[in-house]
Amino acid sequence: MRYPILITLVVIAGGIVSGCGSGNSVETKKEFISETEESVKFLNPPLIKEIYTADPSAHVFDGDIYIYPSHDVESKVEEDDSGAQYNMKDYFVFSLDSVNGQVVNHGKVLDVSDVKWAKRQMWAPDAAEKDGKYYLYFPAKDHEDLFRLGVAVSDDPAGPFLPEEAPMKGSFSMDPSVFQDDDGQYYIYWGGIWGGQLQKWRTGEYVSTGDSPYDDEPEDDEPAIAPKVAMLSDDMLQFNEAPRDIVILDKSGNPITAGDHERRFFEASWMHKYKGTYYFSYSTGDTHKIVYATGNNPYGPFTYQGVILNPVQGWTNHHSIVEYEGQWYIFYHDTELSNKNYLRNVKMSPLRHLEDGSIEMIDPIKK
Repeated sequence: MRYPILITLVVIAGGIVSGCGSGNSVETKKEFISETEESVKFLNPPLIKEIYTADPSAHVFDGDIYIYPSHDVESKVEEDDSGAQYNMKDYFVFSLDSVNGQVVNHGKVLDVSDVKWAKRQMWAPDAAEKDGKYYLYFPAKDHEDLFRLGVAVSDDPAGPFLPEEAPMKGSFSMDPSVFQDDDGQYYIYWGGIWGGQLQKWRTGEYVSTGDSPYDDEPEDDEPAIAPKVAMLSDDMLQFNEAPRDIVILDKSGNPITAGDHERRFFEASWMHKYKGTYYFSYSTGDTHKIVYATGNNPYGPFTYQGVILNPVQGWTNHHSIVEYEGQWYIFYHDTELSNKNYLRNVKMSPLRHLEDGSIEMIDPIKK
């Protein structure tokens, strides 16, 4: 679908009621504001222009910034709320030797045809390093159209990556993100509702009561669906424990509810640590914000604090946060280059922690 506008506003029509048991469904109405290209002022320029990239996971390896994005492609698949139009098939790696340096395209490092268990939709990846080996974590739908998490390994942060023959045991859903704590232990965070299928794993097994991506959600006043976390095994290839829920609380200590679309988890888990505090950040999905919650350990619970990144141009919002040479940065995407929701481009912006530990909010579109 080609949108003839540049800024998307989403109006929730008729009240959002989650949960298949109520007989109600989520209805969204997209309204658009027509703008000339010259009138839209973006805070940051695209980093990569030769291909479409999204969901950037950034890391510092060997003194350089490496970016592991998903690779958006033109799709003939009809656009729907399950994300079928995000029909990505491979991964590329990019790097910068300085913040203002030239972006280096290291080329394709993994293709869906290389992964025996994967059928389609290689969505947002992440990467980690341990003992000189580099691990690319990625979601893909298997041959039963269930999202699983896979791992591919390389001796070089720029790849190419050799995939394991099977997905991670017990894995499901999407958006893996790996965090190394100060003690050297690695944790993997993941999950995404609607097209990411996390709502269908609420019982611990895949249960689908309907074809809609909104089916199997909790009621509005119930706790929101929780993202997942697990410690990684020593070889970085498997979970070292059963997945745990990440509980996100409001400042009164109550779980964020499913009906609280301004604050509830949707997708895009990321963890960073600043001055001993754990910052769990994520996308709110249909309200299009990157928000964060803080805790005192990698498992949580985490207390909601506020917005990091206001809505970008385009439907999705997905990020990573990394420190480089004493400055923190957020990597994100929008649709400046294509004006299509499923053809995105990666950007970066400085990020600032304030004296009280809060994060200064970023507006990606200048007023």
